[in-house]
Order: sequence, then structure tokens, then C-alpha cells
Amino acid sequence: MARRKRFDPLPEHFSSIEEASDFWDTHDAGDYEEYLRPVKEKLTINENLPQAVLLESTLMEQLKNTARKRGVSVETLINLWLKERLGVTG
Repeated sequence: MARRKRFDPLPEHFSSIEEASDFWDTHDAGDYEEYLRPVKEKLTINENLPQAVLLESTLMEQLKNTARKRGVSVETLINLWLKERLGVTG
């Protein structure tokens, strides 16, 4: 007969977010399956979330310098330039 692996007991309550975080940093939720329960939630995906684009490091440096000179963030500068180039309004 297979022996069941022993795990630290799951605390009833955590006194802080940090305490919970420390516990789960060193423990696997899969080891505490008997405490898990199904969740019925509808997931809505926001299509307008920011997207990441990888840039060459030299290009990024030029963008940072230009944005700094114009007093805007790199993200704002890129969005403005792309909208101009693509003819997007708004």
C-alpha cells in the first residue's frame, strides 16, 4: 500500500497577506486538494489591455531619449506615433 506524503497543516487563518504569501511560497496548493472547492465565475477578457512588443535595445534607447525631450512617457510617444502613421483618430 502506498504511503501518503505528509504535509504541513493548512493554517485556519493567516494574520496578514505576508504570512499567507510566505506559506504559499513554500507549499503547493495541489497538496491541499481536499480544501479546494469549485468556483463558478464568468471570465470576461478585456480586449483593450496593453500589449507588449519587443524592441531592439538601441531603438528603445532612442525612444527613451526622444520621449524625455518631449516630456512624455515612451508608451505615450509610441502610441502617438503609431496612431499618426496608421491614421487612427481618438
